[in-house]
Amino acid sequence: MLKTLHIENYALIQETDISFDGGFVVITGETGAGKSILLGALGLLLGQRADAQVLSDKERKCVVEASFDVSGLGLQPLFEQYDADYDDLLILRREILPTAKSRAFVNDSPANLQFLKELGSHILDIHSQYQTLTLTESLFQTQLLDSFSEATILSQYQALYHQYGALKHQLEQLTAQDAENNKVLDYNRFLFDELQTAKLQADEQQELEEEAHLLEHTGAIKEALGTVAALCDGDGDSDDSAVARLVAARSALDRVSSYHPDIQTLYQRVDSTLIELQDILSEVSTLDDRLQFSPERQAQVNDRLDLIYRLQKKHGVDTIAALLDIQRQLDQQLQEAEGLDDRIREVMEQVDSVFALMQQAADRLTTARTQAGRMLEEQLLPVLSQVGMASAKIVVDITPAADFGPLGHDNVRLLFNANQGGTLRPLAEVASGGELSRLMLAIKSVVTRRSLLPTIIFDEIDSGVSGDISMAVGDIMHRMAQHMQVVAISHLPQIAAKASQHLKVAKALEGSRTISRIRQLSSEERVHEIAVMLSSNPPTTAALQTARELMGVSPTNNVQ
Repeated sequence: MLKTLHIENYALIQETDISFDGGFVVITGETGAGKSILLGALGLLLGQRADAQVLSDKERKCVVEASFDVSGLGLQPLFEQYDADYDDLLILRREILPTAKSRAFVNDSPANLQFLKELGSHILDIHSQYQTLTLTESLFQTQLLDSFSEATILSQYQALYHQYGALKHQLEQLTAQDAENNKVLDYNRFLFDELQTAKLQADEQQELEEEAHLLEHTGAIKEALGTVAALCDGDGDSDDSAVARLVAARSALDRVSSYHPDIQTLYQRVDSTLIELQDILSEVSTLDDRLQFSPERQAQVNDRLDLIYRLQKKHGVDTIAALLDIQRQLDQQLQEAEGLDDRIREVMEQVDSVFALMQQAADRLTTARTQAGRMLEEQLLPVLSQVGMASAKIVVDITPAADFGPLGHDNVRLLFNANQGGTLRPLAEVASGGELSRLMLAIKSVVTRRSLLPTIIFDEIDSGVSGDISMAVGDIMHRMAQHMQVVAISHLPQIAAKASQHLKVAKALEGSRTISRIRQLSSEERVHEIAVMLSSNPPTTAALQTARELMGVSPTNNVQ
């Protein structure tokens, strides 16, 4: 529950500290005194947007700080999620700097606004007059009904709904990718088949280019080899050939080798030269025999090179290795395209499966809402009777929605009729402002019985009611305060009289500035304030007596 609130330099409030009791707390004051400023300050602690315009003194920062008893609310997992230190006494602080920047703190540690918002949803429900209008909206009515239903059913449905949405999105992406692939698939397959048919080898280009060069010059090579053979050996009988001359030279040296020691050396050198020349002739002959010019082979080599050059030009590369890499990439793309069809079929099956589960969960949710609707109707009618609408009828109407949404497959409407014998129609069409206020109070009183929220704040929910009805509204708030903290900003004395703590907001002029002050009233001050609310200031004796009667005390007793 809310224990303390410190506000500094916020709107009309220069600085104030408020301590809140448990049970029923009422805040009263003249119109414009600043009662709703408290809600604005609390809103900052719940993560609402900060605005430097609220600074009373533009040179100083604004500080709003509140402490809450959160024991027993099970908030430890939320603190772990945000890596924050937990304590049963929760302290929230928000600062707005003159530069319009704001800072937030949870238990004196910096925090982001999302953390504040999530904490706020567990500790405080602020009901403003504007929220009463949301009662006519379908979303609010659906969420209201779900507060009576089993929470796990909605969470199960929403998990399936989000899973279904994610799978549908994935299927759309895969389908779009498949459509894009189909645009280039045939061309990629043609390119791949062309490269695969070519059966390229990594080193063949260099070999083919060398062979082509050789085939182009085979005639000149054979001619040169013939010239070498003729010069070295002639036709085998010529005395002018190099071989014949060396044979003659060797014979001449052999005849005189015994006459001079160096002749033997010369003989050996000539003999070696003759052997080398004969070996050269043998290789020339072998090479000449091996070199056979083939126009067919030359055409084959040139055609193969033309194919390689054409493929390289088409793909913008200059090596066979690059062509083979492109071939591998195309092959991978084609395999992925083929695998994409399988993946699409797989995801389609998943979409159908999850849709069936989602549909079943939606049906269970509809059943739970139908049961909750009957229970809500039963519990609301007695409370409506207490607030002067004994003839009112309210029916929770649930019809199938056109499509599945985040909250299921239901259209939820509250049908209402305030008068006996009238026709049930949607709230927005038939309920007046006062009726909406009383209906919202009745709903809040019923919902809070099932809610774990420790504190609810009503901002003039009693608008449009008076007399005996206001007494009933006060009784309802008093009963709600038996199991939670109820804070009501009210202008009705009948409601103020039911509170266990009474805070008064008043404006005052300090110099040239109007400021707002908040203080807790004593027992006798409460009597005086309620009497003023009943009559005038100063109050009449009759109003003072009525105030004491409303509070249930005698003129000599203190208020309890």
